[in-house]
Parts: sequence; structure tokens; C-alpha cells
Amino acid sequence: MAEKTEALRKHLEWEGKIEIITRAPINTREELAVAYTPGVAEPCLEIAKDESLAYDYTRKGNLVAVITDGTAVLGLGDIGPSAGMPVMEGKCALFKRFAGIDAFPICIDSKDPNVIIDTVVNISKSFGGINLEDISAPRCFEIERELIKRCDIPVFHDDQHGTAIITSAGLLNAVKLTGKKMGELKIVISGAGAAGISIARLFLQMGFGDIILCGSKGTVYDGAPYINEAQQEMAQITNKGKLAGSLADAMKGADVFIGVSKPGIVSQDMVRSMAEDPIFFAMSNPTPEIMPDLAREAGAAVVGTGRSDFPNQVNNVLAFPGIFKGVLSVRSRAITDSMKEAAARAIASVIKDDELTADYVLPDAFNPAVVESVAAAVAAEAVRLGLNRK
Repeated sequence: MAEKTEALRKHLEWEGKIEIITRAPINTREELAVAYTPGVAEPCLEIAKDESLAYDYTRKGNLVAVITDGTAVLGLGDIGPSAGMPVMEGKCALFKRFAGIDAFPICIDSKDPNVIIDTVVNISKSFGGINLEDISAPRCFEIERELIKRCDIPVFHDDQHGTAIITSAGLLNAVKLTGKKMGELKIVISGAGAAGISIARLFLQMGFGDIILCGSKGTVYDGAPYINEAQQEMAQITNKGKLAGSLADAMKGADVFIGVSKPGIVSQDMVRSMAEDPIFFAMSNPTPEIMPDLAREAGAAVVGTGRSDFPNQVNNVLAFPGIFKGVLSVRSRAITDSMKEAAARAIASVIKDDELTADYVLPDAFNPAVVESVAAAVAAEAVRLGLNRK
């Protein structure tokens, strides 16, 4: 309760967490004439001849739009665009704090995917990248897919891919620590929405093993009557044994549990039913699927959560600042699946093998090596793919 009161008090005091400052001195008539009329006409004319010069003459190359419709805000659900604004401002503040990137919150008052897509496309020339945030599934898949097609700048839905990247980094290190074998893992993901599906896709891409997705009504398998189109797509490439059943059924003999679902849905008996030394990333916030101490008591070898007061926090600030710093540094046209994998491997590599412990498979969010490692890896991959403009 004290934390909630303090948060309200500080937000009233701040009156917003970001502000715009000028980089150009405007203290004399001469400076005014250079920064604005008549001098500003010269860069305008150059950009009119060559649009790519907007990166050189404006802030476009270091400016990200943080976009939401307020339908899936930070565990609060569909609270609307205005109520989502404090979160978007916070995201912009993190961009600046961790990567020196300027970001601007844009809250769209529509739930129509076509309106959202058109709005973002129509404002995209002002920005070097688009960060989609807190947009509900399955609409978020269509919105991101169409924006990637129609925009010539990177588009990234952080709720999907940020979580997937960091979880993959943590799992890489947890596999090393426990001696489990890549490619042979049985993985259960509780939560078959945007984050769960993105995690599954990246795990498959990186070759961790077989995956069973579980939604609120049970496992995702080919032909299940309760799954949506996106889940049916995943059913074609996961759950090789076509297991139909509950989360408890899926967890029997599993090596890895990933939770992006609901608090308290995993019991100690479910943990005990898993393979030896299971790996747990229980990321429901603020209360995980099972509390870390209970998971460890039941035999979990490595436990991570989404919370800052427990070890191995899966915190998206480990990914998005470095990813955008990397793509903006080379003016990339897109963020690809291979860049996401490069980011995951870069995060994991910040912790050396001899430093790994059960409580240290993910680096601290404030470790400056994280952003630099991720940015370098992502930029290099953009160049390798020929997506760079610089």
C-alpha cells in the first residue's frame, strides 16, 4: 500500500516522466534565423531531394514512437489509451535512461486494427523505429505483421519479442548450468497469447527442443476446439506428441516451465512431476505462477520471475534499449528473427560461464554491458543481412 501511495504522489509531483528539450540554441535573432525561418528552408530542400537525409538533418535517426491502444496494459488489461499513458511515458524514460534514445508516447483511441495500422504508417516518417506496446492478442499479430510490410523502419512489439528474447537468454545460461542438452528439452509454456507464442517461436528457432503451449482451456494441439487462428498455427510446429490435457498433464516429465499466464496456478506437486533439475521462469506479475521459494523446495534448479525482488528477473529493459540502439546506429530497415536471436545470445554472453549460478543466469538491468553487447550484435546482424542504410 505504501508503494502505491508513493507512486501516486511522485506521478503528481512529476506531472509526466518525460519532456522535450531543444538541442539548438535560440537566444539571438541570428540563432533563431538558423534554427527556424529562413534558415530551416535549406535542410528542408535537401531532404525533399533525398528523403534519406532526414536521418542527417533531423532527430529521426534517434527517435522511437512508443505506440499503444491501451487494450493490454501491464497486467491491468483493457484500460484505454489515456490510462495507458503513464506506462508509455515510463517506457520512453527507459529508452532515454538506458540507451540515450529519444522516444515519444502515442496512445491511439481505436481498437480497430486497420485504424491503428494506418495511423502508425501515416506518422512513421517522423521516426527511426516503432515500438508497439500493450496491444491485446491476437490483434497485435496482425498489427505488427502489416506494419512491418508497410513501414521502411524497424517495428517491434516488445510484449511479444522482448520477453521472448530475455527468456531465451536466461534459458541458454540455465541449460549450461544444469547440463541439460539443447535440442532434447521438453518445454511447457503456460500462456498461449502474444508472449507465449513469441517465446515458443524463438525457442524453436534456437533449437531448444519440443514445446507444449497451454492456454486457459488446456494444451494447444492440432484441431483443439478452443484455440484461435494464431494458436492453431503454433499447433503445427509444437506438441509433437499431440498431448491433449491440462497444464498439470503437460508438465509431467518436462525440463522447462515458462509462465506468462496467471498467478498461483502451479503447485509443488506439479513441479515434483517434472524431470530432474527443472528450469522455471514463472513470469506472471506481480504474483508468479509459483513463488520461487516453493518452486525450489519442490526441486527446481533455476528459478526466474518478472519481479525485481527475486533473482533472475526477466525485465524487458534488458532487450529493447539495446535492440533499438543497434538498429538505429546502422539505420536498419527492420528487426528480423535472426536479430532477436543475436540479442538473446548477447544478453546471455554478458555472464561468463564461470560466473553462472542458480541465482545468476540473467544479468542485472543496470549492467551497462547489456545494452552495448545487444546493440553491437543487432547492428552486426543488420549489416550482415544488408538491411542497413549506414
